[in-house]
Amino acid sequence: MASACSFAPPHVRPAQPVPETYAPGDTGSGSIARIGWRDFFQDAQLRALIATALANNRDIRIAAARVEEARATWRIQGAALYPQVNAAGTDALGRSIISFPGFGNEAYDIKLWSAQLSAKWELDFWGSLRNVRAAARDQFLATEQAQRAVAIDLIAQVANGYLLERAYEEREALARQTIATREEALRIMRRRYEVGSGSKLEMTQAQMLLGQAQAALQALGQEQGVNRNALDLLVGRPVEITSGALGPVGGAQEIALPAGLPSELLINRPDIMAAEWQLRAAEANIGAARAAFFPNISLTGAYGTGSVDLNGLFQSGSQVWAFNPTISVPLFNAGALAANLDVAKARRVGVVAQYEKTVQSAFRDVSDALIRRRQLALQIASTRTVLDALRERTRLAQLRFDNGRSAYLEVLDAQRDLFETEQALVELRRAYLASGIALYASLGGGFADAPTFDPQAPTRQKAGVEKR
Repeated sequence: MASACSFAPPHVRPAQPVPETYAPGDTGSGSIARIGWRDFFQDAQLRALIATALANNRDIRIAAARVEEARATWRIQGAALYPQVNAAGTDALGRSIISFPGFGNEAYDIKLWSAQLSAKWELDFWGSLRNVRAAARDQFLATEQAQRAVAIDLIAQVANGYLLERAYEEREALARQTIATREEALRIMRRRYEVGSGSKLEMTQAQMLLGQAQAALQALGQEQGVNRNALDLLVGRPVEITSGALGPVGGAQEIALPAGLPSELLINRPDIMAAEWQLRAAEANIGAARAAFFPNISLTGAYGTGSVDLNGLFQSGSQVWAFNPTISVPLFNAGALAANLDVAKARRVGVVAQYEKTVQSAFRDVSDALIRRRQLALQIASTRTVLDALRERTRLAQLRFDNGRSAYLEVLDAQRDLFETEQALVELRRAYLASGIALYASLGGGFADAPTFDPQAPTRQKAGVEKR
């Protein structure tokens, strides 16, 4: 491999188009992105589901295949930097016409056996081949980061599906408990009506209240079935989840989760790292396009033996050789080379804009997760206060009805509001826990052992999907 220079522009990371902090009070001394998913998620059953999903999920397999494709493309482009050597053996048969003045033409049959080694080597004085190889390498590294992004998204989806499963179980348990209570209330209302101490309207109201709870349970069962199917698809096979209450799935889910600083996204978020590798590839393509304006120098040679007789192919004196150095200088191409350079420059401008957009989207993801988490915590506290008041209201309404001081409609309204608030509180708790998962994923957490991005490192940096 021979090279003397490169016309690729030096890589400079674009300025970060986001504020230096997310919001007052939202940053911490460190970021949860530095915690591996096995350490972040404390629920053993969830960890098993995530591990199975990383091994079986089809999106992960597709992403892995794309990584291998990009790796092979890098190897193909790198091979052009080295001499290409081929061996060939020929058996040529033909007829040649020779004209002899005054004697006419004479035809001769020609048979030639030959065996030779040929070599071709393009001297990369201007860095064209080296930049093409660098672009392929950077595309490979971008694809590798894209695979890690798919894995992080998969982890978050499995964790959220698991939270939904737990929430549905808790909400269904509340619904069954409510149904049992309302069945008993209906039995009492029916008995009161039969003995003449109650009205049919009160009995009908009790039936309606029971029917509402039963309909809610049926709807929850439908939603849980759909969620289980989604989990099966994510994990890659039917899943079995033992019953359990909704609770923290991460060791730090119930306390403040440190988000770090926006600058840490550049070395933690795989989509940002992939965008920067794409930028480096675009810069390498500019170098290759610029090098095309300069002379192309290649060396071609061959050495072997030739004979009209197969038996004499390797005898003394049958050696043949050729050496053909070639210099090709572009003189006129109707502006094709200049247009190709313009294309490479325009693509770089687009890649820079895409990089900045990716950074901005990452900042928004984290900010949204922080806002949701903060507001959901406030909503949970308010809803718990309301729930305590509703329980007392339901008790008092039932007491007033039993003493004949109010209609059963007051009990019905109190019980309906209590049931809806109990369901809402479970959903708020699930959303709060999910906000922690969203924050963890938006910060690029999941694979703490993945290397950080070094824009000056020319060598391959491994950041593949963890398989344990």
